[in-house]
Amino acid sequence: MIDPDGSELRVVHIVTAFQRHEDDVITPWLTALIRAQRARGADASVLAPSYRGLGTQRVGEIDVRRFRYAPRGLERLTHEETVPDRLGRSPLYAGLLPLYMAGGILGSLRLGRQRPDVVHVHWPVPHAVFGAAARIASGGRTAMVCTYYSVEIRWIERRMSWLRPLLSWSVRSADGVTAISTETASRLPKRAERDVSIVPFASALEAPNWEGRRTTLDLTAAEPLQLLFVGRLVERKGVEHLVEALSLVRRRRAAKLTLVGEGEWRSVIERAAERLELEEHVTFAGHVSEEKLREHYESCDIFVLPAVVDSKGDTEGLGVVLLEALGFERPVVASAVGGITDIVIPERTGWLTRPGDAPDLARTIEAIADDPERARHVARQGRRFVEERFSMERIAADLENVYRSAIARRTGLPEGA
Repeated sequence: MIDPDGSELRVVHIVTAFQRHEDDVITPWLTALIRAQRARGADASVLAPSYRGLGTQRVGEIDVRRFRYAPRGLERLTHEETVPDRLGRSPLYAGLLPLYMAGGILGSLRLGRQRPDVVHVHWPVPHAVFGAAARIASGGRTAMVCTYYSVEIRWIERRMSWLRPLLSWSVRSADGVTAISTETASRLPKRAERDVSIVPFASALEAPNWEGRRTTLDLTAAEPLQLLFVGRLVERKGVEHLVEALSLVRRRRAAKLTLVGEGEWRSVIERAAERLELEEHVTFAGHVSEEKLREHYESCDIFVLPAVVDSKGDTEGLGVVLLEALGFERPVVASAVGGITDIVIPERTGWLTRPGDAPDLARTIEAIADDPERARHVARQGRRFVEERFSMERIAADLENVYRSAIARRTGLPEGA
């Protein structure tokens, strides 16, 4: 990312949360993206809120500016969980919101005076305010690109309709707009007349090198069918429906299910397994290391993401675990909901089922197991599709095009506009 004058393209990502240290497990995809951008020659850095007094720091090779917004003991609004979830659990944290906004605006004004070429705003409601502040402080020279992730739009639609004007303003005022999926783009305000670029995110988990390698997928009736789910155990993942589907599959063949991840919905899933007498056939693996996660992908027969629209109106914005599973050339089954349909193309990259429909999910799993050659063929096509469309290098290149268009639009405006 070199400008025509030979200088580096300077990009700052404005985010809700970023790694607090190199071993922190949050936002791995963003860390991988920034590394890919830096590999292309960009000076890419981060502006994020503090966490318990954490100041500006360097995480690996990435510079992270932190803005303070409260005494260190209270700076827990972000990082541990999403802000809406935090407020749902502890409404008293709402008192921090004005302080968070004030701290972010001040931090953005300081950032803007350094005149980066682009501020890339993630979660534009409310962070587009920060991006606008940085642009003002730069004298109108810094371009603002906003990326939307679906969940924030659904929250506004279902629970926070009073934020709709801010959503519309964020789209109108941005110099460039991206959405992580076609479904997300379709939910952006129609009256905000702006071309939206579909730029997904990619998996940060390194897939195997497939050059000269043959798949180890072996769907045989002699061994239990190994099903795998990876993700947070929350309502929108629909895992209890997968447990019910497992009970139906087991009427015909031996099958086991491994669940990688933790979350508040675990007790619901455990009760479903107990009710269906599946305790010995459902393994709760919890949080695992990257090495162990790779082993789970390598050893599974079918990967399943049974997502649903939850009681808050939330669902999968994209489904990065599907990218991971396809990177390991596993057959994938997922619900036809949210951004999943950008990844899973029926009978080409995977299989889609109706959300919340356990019998449909069971029938699909059985059909895959009954036709191993077809399963291997679709999994192979899926891997190639992910390598072509969802590689971090491709995404970094697509974002560079968005940045350059945004800069061109910004530099064509009057000084200070």
